[in-house]
Amino acid sequence: MSLAPVELFKDNATEERAENARLASFVGAIAVGDLVKTTLGPKGMDKTLQSMSTGNIIVTNDGATILKSIALDNAAAKVLVNISKVQDDEVGDGTTSVCVLAAELLREGEKLVHQHIHPQTIIEGYRIASAAAYKALEASAKDHSTNPVEFREDLMNIAKTTLSSKVLSQDKEYFSNLAVDAVLRLKGSTNLDNIQIIKKPGGKLTDSYLSPGFILDKKIGVNQPKRIENAKILVANTPMDTDKVKIFGARVRVDATGKLAELERAEKDKMKEKVEKIKAHGINCFVNRQLIYNWPEQLFADAGIMAIEHADFDGIERLALVTGGEITSTFDHPELVKLGQCDVIEEVIIGEDRLIKFSGVAAGEACTIVLRGATHQLLDEAERSLHDALCVLSQTVKEPRTTLGGGCAEMLMAKAVEEVAVTTPGKKAIACEAFAKALRQLPTILADNAGYDSAELVAELRAAHHKGQSNYGLNMDLGIIGDVRELGITESFKLKKQVLLSASEAAELILRVDDIIRCAPRARERQ
Repeated sequence: MSLAPVELFKDNATEERAENARLASFVGAIAVGDLVKTTLGPKGMDKTLQSMSTGNIIVTNDGATILKSIALDNAAAKVLVNISKVQDDEVGDGTTSVCVLAAELLREGEKLVHQHIHPQTIIEGYRIASAAAYKALEASAKDHSTNPVEFREDLMNIAKTTLSSKVLSQDKEYFSNLAVDAVLRLKGSTNLDNIQIIKKPGGKLTDSYLSPGFILDKKIGVNQPKRIENAKILVANTPMDTDKVKIFGARVRVDATGKLAELERAEKDKMKEKVEKIKAHGINCFVNRQLIYNWPEQLFADAGIMAIEHADFDGIERLALVTGGEITSTFDHPELVKLGQCDVIEEVIIGEDRLIKFSGVAAGEACTIVLRGATHQLLDEAERSLHDALCVLSQTVKEPRTTLGGGCAEMLMAKAVEEVAVTTPGKKAIACEAFAKALRQLPTILADNAGYDSAELVAELRAAHHKGQSNYGLNMDLGIIGDVRELGITESFKLKKQVLLSASEAAELILRVDDIIRCAPRARERQ
């Protein structure tokens, strides 16, 4: 007698087991790798992402931005999206590399699974290989932080390498200088809040500049001084609107219009009292997050105080941070309030817009980068590119070791992994070799994206590394191999380390999967 099958899951839930589950994982992850791999390297292409609901368009080459913006259904693909996000948060750049390396490790893993090698054996091999690769990477890292001239050159090279694959590649010299200047002002801090980026369409990319100090995209109130020296700034978040009875939902009945005038007068007096309290702080600039109505604005103008309204939260937080003040919302105890200070506040014009510039600010590390360019999409992408460069540079100032780009570090690691594979007994050795092959895929993709013969170039590069020319990598401008140290193709050690470790951990995670259970979506209950 045959028993009816037992239903374990709810209706509409699905389960994929063993071979099917593994296949779904591999296919999903490899597809994500293939999606972003054409953006890799100096000759990588951009992707246009168009939202069908809002019609927004993003044109980008940044791996994390691409993956963050697309909705995926495959679980393994989501793991790759997550590692690119982590890479973006941790280092700021290398988001495409980490996805591509993880996808290549899985592509190799898939072949080994088909050869009936157990996933756990593959993982053990990958562990041995990633340890060997990391050791080789660490041995090749150089630290020039003791010599300021060499270190600045390192930072310039890192910035140029980062920007060479992005929209700013044509003017990478100019923007590298800009980014290095901005990061060196931070004096070792990795807090990029002190570097503000303002985007103004118009002009060309090279019209962008670095302004020491802070620029606020707001206007100064009517009849108020347009320039103040030795500014004492009160940064506040408080309502400054007079003509409202502040008890919400209250109904006021009056039997004569004169009574209404009395109410308004009371309101006005209340506001005047507040302005007097604010003036008691001995300030000459008042910046408020909320609106300032005409009456208080007039009172400030009479007192010769510059009042700036609606400095939205991002602006006001940054301003408080930069000028060394605190955001205040009550004004009864002037002695407890920390005022912001700066040398000069003046109005500047960028393109057609008037903005307020705070120069000589307390936090000397603060600066503003003003980006100019043809379209909003270009400016957004320029900001993303510059942000990547600033992130990597600030991390490098903290962890000053550098390593070589242009596929050099990957070939170096692949060579070390192959040497370990030769002495590793058992099937783990095959997994080690697969790891080395995945590492060699990165220079291969770089060459493919540039339209060069990757098989030829990577074979030459591999031979050069085995001959002991460990500084050799790809020269993408000429389509040959060359000494990347001389070419100045430098990358941050932290970035490479994070790419290697994140990619191998993500690949191990996906290799372990042998069952995918999808729950049924919760049905909406009808009211």
